[in-house]
Amino acid sequence: MRLKGKVSIITGAASGIGRATALLFAMEGAKVVVADRDSIAGEEIVKMIKEKGGKGIFVQVNVTKASDVKRMIETALEKYGTLDVLHNNAGTNLRVTTTEMKEKDWDMVINVNLKGVFLGCKYAIPIMMKQRSGVIINTASTFGFVGTPGFSAYCASKGGVVAFTKAIALEVAPYNIRVNCICPGTIETPMTKRLWAESGKPNEMRAARLTSHPIGRLGTPEDIALTALFLASDESSFITGSAIFVDGGYTAQ
Repeated sequence: MRLKGKVSIITGAASGIGRATALLFAMEGAKVVVADRDSIAGEEIVKMIKEKGGKGIFVQVNVTKASDVKRMIETALEKYGTLDVLHNNAGTNLRVTTTEMKEKDWDMVINVNLKGVFLGCKYAIPIMMKQRSGVIINTASTFGFVGTPGFSAYCASKGGVVAFTKAIALEVAPYNIRVNCICPGTIETPMTKRLWAESGKPNEMRAARLTSHPIGRLGTPEDIALTALFLASDESSFITGSAIFVDGGYTAQ
């Protein structure tokens, strides 16, 4: 088991990438804190983990609220005594042009995708500094490097995650804390399918995204979970401050 005995927090763990990562980490021996706003789906993930012989708890959290994030970290410490891995994965998206975007929608995307990462790091890093070890994984996106019409807020938030990851990786490197981000291509998650449905042309949207990925398929949540597992494990002990593309060749074009 590659994470045996490690304590891991995964935000946005009730569905999509977070769900796949929580299940995989648990099967690799981690004690998993499933963190999400959706308590019903979150508790279901914990139930699945326990049924497979793993260990996990659910914490309801809104990653845009400092009090919630602080409580999430404190709960992990109270239950398991330490924190080894934090996967800041919670995210949101919407498709709208910049001129038509409402200010509240801009704030919502930035707060969930970027502020949520900041708050997770803010409260996890002091714990990791004391123990002089830890891993932080942030979910960014290829859209943090490649502009896409209708997704300006999302692109801005994910570009911010990439730059933030590099900056804090340098801040905490002397404490043996590694910080990296994963940049997925198009992953078939509930959020992605919702955006396709909202366009009114879900089949056309999917086909367009498919043709932009040279490997000939779209990504699965498990593709990203496996990358997160590598970054969380000792196998990546010399990797920090990196943005890892998992995109089927999308950004190689």
